[in-house]
Amino acid sequence: MSGKYMAYVGSYSYLGKAKGITVYDIDLKEGYFKKRCEVDVDNSSYVVYSHDKKFLYSIADEGVVSFRILPNGTLNRMNCAKINGMRGCHLSVSPDNKYICVSGFHDGKLTVLEINKDGTVGNIKYEVYNQGYGSIAERNFSPHVRCSKITPDNKYLFSVDSGIDQVKIFRFDPHIDEELRQVDAIRCERGSSPRFFRFSPDGRFIYLIYEIKNVIEVYSYKAGERAPIIEKIQSITTTADKTGNPNIAACSIKLSDDGKYVFCSNAGENTVTMYERDEETGLLTMKRSLPISGEYPKDIALFPDGKHLVVANHVSGTLTFFKVDYDKSLFMMNKLPIEVNQPNCIRIVELI
Repeated sequence: MSGKYMAYVGSYSYLGKAKGITVYDIDLKEGYFKKRCEVDVDNSSYVVYSHDKKFLYSIADEGVVSFRILPNGTLNRMNCAKINGMRGCHLSVSPDNKYICVSGFHDGKLTVLEINKDGTVGNIKYEVYNQGYGSIAERNFSPHVRCSKITPDNKYLFSVDSGIDQVKIFRFDPHIDEELRQVDAIRCERGSSPRFFRFSPDGRFIYLIYEIKNVIEVYSYKAGERAPIIEKIQSITTTADKTGNPNIAACSIKLSDDGKYVFCSNAGENTVTMYERDEETGLLTMKRSLPISGEYPKDIALFPDGKHLVVANHVSGTLTFFKVDYDKSLFMMNKLPIEVNQPNCIRIVELI
C-alpha cells in the first residue's frame, strides 16, 4: 500500500499525564506507530473522522471539537460546539458528512448536530433524552446512550442504550422531520447491556456487542417503508471462557475492510477474539481468543493492510501491536508496547 496513514489516539487528560489526542505516524510494513505530537483536548474519550477523511472530531468536556487534518497529518483546531448536556462518550458521522451524532452515557441523551460545509460543527438539529429504568442498579439502572449511528442508507438512526437494554430506531429525514420520530426498537435481554454495533460493508447485516451478556448478536437488515426490517439470525459468545466469569466485559468490535473477519475485545480476561464471517449469510465462526498483553482493551484497530492489529489498553496505559495470521488464526506480538496515558480509542486515517 502506497498511501500515507496516521493514527489518532484519544485519552483522558484529567490526571495531567496526557493532553487529549496523541498523533502517530504509521509504519505499515512493521505494523507500528511512531509518535508525532500531542493535541490539547479535555478528556478525549472518543474521536471519529469524516468519510472524506478531511476532518477529525473529538469528544471534549465542553462539547465536540473539530479539527482539519492537514496534509502532513497534524491537526488544526477549528471550533468547539456545545451539546446542551453532559459530556458525550461516542461520536459518529452521517454517511453524507452532514451530521454528527453524540451519545451521552451520563445523561442518557442523544444529540445530532449539523456539520457545516467547512467541516466545523454547527447547530444542534435534534435532541432526545431517553427515559426508563434498567435492571442492574450498580451499572444499568438509568438510561446510558453508548453508541448512535445513521444507517448506511441514510434512512434511520440507531441509538444503543445500555441502561435500559434497547436499541432505539428513529426515522432520519432532516428535510421533513422537526423532531426525531422513533419507529421501532430492538428490545434486548434485561441486564445484557448492549454497547456498540457495526454494519457489514454491504449494509445487509448488523453486529451488536453486549458488554454484560458477552455475546455478539447478528441481525439481517433491510429498509422498509415505515421502519427497517430486522431479524436476529445469530448469537455468539465474545469469549472462550466457559465459567460464566462475571468480571468479563466485551468492549469493542471491528470488521476488517474486506468484511471477511470480525474482531472484538474483552476486558477482565483481556483478550481479543477473532471470527471468520460468511459474507453471504452474515454468520460468524469463532476462530481464536488470545491475550493482548495489556489491561482493559478498550478499543482495537486493524491496520489498512489487514495484517496487523493494535490494541488500546486503557488501564495499563499501553498500545500493543500484533501481526495477524489468518491461516492459523493467531495474533503474534511484533513490537514492544507504546506507553500512552489512559487510551480510549484509536482511529487510523489515510491522508488525502
